[in-house]
Amino acid sequence: MTQTVPTPAPAGKQMLSEQVHARLRDAIMRGDFGPADALKPQDLAKQQGVSLAVVREALVRLVGEGLADRLPNRGFAVPAFSDRRWQEIAEARRTIEPVVLRLSIERGDVDWESQVRAAHHRLTRTPPYVPGEGEYYSGAWSEVHRIFHRTLLEGCGNPVLLETFDRMWAASELARRWSAHRNPERDGVEEHRRLEEAALARDADTAADVLVRHLTRTATDLAD
Repeated sequence: MTQTVPTPAPAGKQMLSEQVHARLRDAIMRGDFGPADALKPQDLAKQQGVSLAVVREALVRLVGEGLADRLPNRGFAVPAFSDRRWQEIAEARRTIEPVVLRLSIERGDVDWESQVRAAHHRLTRTPPYVPGEGEYYSGAWSEVHRIFHRTLLEGCGNPVLLETFDRMWAASELARRWSAHRNPERDGVEEHRRLEEAALARDADTAADVLVRHLTRTATDLAD
């Protein structure tokens, strides 16, 4: 029996959808669209100069990434500050990441120590805000921030745990940006310094405690 192979989307449409998706994702991350703002497909299609179908496809991808919600009337919107998902993600991270950090401190070798130090140095040398990139912290700082936190955990040597971290990190990126914007007085530099010092001192109890407080602070800033 001959199976019917699904016809792939035209290359041009797929490329357009990816471009629109990237532009909308960047706009949400920059703060061009704030919490609970409507994402109206017809307006976006006009702004982007593309078809409604292309915009809807891009918006569906954003929903899958947690950067947009489907509304009951089939519209779309940026998630709200009060969305329960942010607290659920924070709870998951507070449960899993300190355990992985303990394993990393126990198993990490000298190469891991040097990588942690280098990742922290790059984090401290990267400006968190760049003119022209919107009101939230920059894409460059976001990446070195991710690398620092992941490097702390890489000493565990367990790729499954690290993949879990990757998924949770991606899911919480928008919440991190909102949290930093709502509490500009927060001393993230000091929090990261304490994390690095405790990890390199092989003080697992202190490192886990600092990490829990660090993660809790982000979620609390959104809940207040």
